[in-house]
Amino acid sequence: MGRSRMTPERESELYHAVLDLLGEVGYDALTMDAVAARTRSSKATLYRQWKGKPELVVRALRHVKPHAATWVDTGSLRGDLHAIAASTDDCEKEKSADLIGGLIHAVRDDPDLYEALRELMIEPGIEELNAVLRRAVERGEVAADSPALEFLPHMLVGGYVTRPLVEAECVTTAYLRRYLDAVVLPALGV
Repeated sequence: MGRSRMTPERESELYHAVLDLLGEVGYDALTMDAVAARTRSSKATLYRQWKGKPELVVRALRHVKPHAATWVDTGSLRGDLHAIAASTDDCEKEKSADLIGGLIHAVRDDPDLYEALRELMIEPGIEELNAVLRRAVERGEVAADSPALEFLPHMLVGGYVTRPLVEAECVTTAYLRRYLDAVVLPALGV
């Protein structure tokens, strides 16, 4: 895609507008027409930059989600995971969890959204976590054959998704740190 024609500032502005609109109307009701109107863009410009609504929405989510695992290296697995948990403020975590929760429902009926999520968010996120885990294994903190290693992404997603459902509470950095210390790290043998 011809992404070079849009400035990074304009792209960021557009992504934030998409997420605001997504939060207001939900994925199913979000249209490229509405995005064009909200961002004072033409639909042609949007389609030149992104294949369609699924890619635009996932790239917007990825834009505001920090890529912490690629730059965090505190020297310990606990430190790395705590730093990742703290890398987004609590309000953004809550908003992002709500948006992702809505997308989980939409994914069932939209294979293009599922593909965009896998390609642009899930697989890169798993690769980032694998980098953190490789360092932990190299340091001897986690056994290379630990059966819990393959479930780290599941455990982390669980921390984000279940608290609002089970406790009707938002996900905070303090909560994530307690969750990491009580569930994730013991499962990994740390």
